[in-house]
Amino acid sequence: MLEFHKDSLGRKLGEFYKKHGFTMIPKMENHDVHHLLTGCGTNFEDEIAMQFLLLGNGKLNAHLLAAIILGSIILPEYHKMYRNAYQKGRNMRAFHHIDFESLLWQNFENIQDFFKQKETPVLY
Repeated sequence: MLEFHKDSLGRKLGEFYKKHGFTMIPKMENHDVHHLLTGCGTNFEDEIAMQFLLLGNGKLNAHLLAAIILGSIILPEYHKMYRNAYQKGRNMRAFHHIDFESLLWQNFENIQDFFKQKETPVLY
């Protein structure tokens, strides 16, 4: 991944793995890209917050619901953080369903900016 151009999504993903001491796990690459796009950390409460963000973004499955329920029960002190993450997901363009493999060579900031906007502004 570190062979990609320095501003690309692929390079940022490689740097993310190196920084955290992670290795690629098959079928988890999109999850890791979600961390990059959203700025969510990798500790336990941040992982739960990312599930709330994904719920706000339109994703819904058993794993996500289980993480949200469990996280809400065992870490109620992060309720405000979870609510903010949910709102952040609602305010972003839907990305939870995208396979990012074909975008690894694209400019990371452009991808991030695209998904941060709910709708593309029209300038006249």
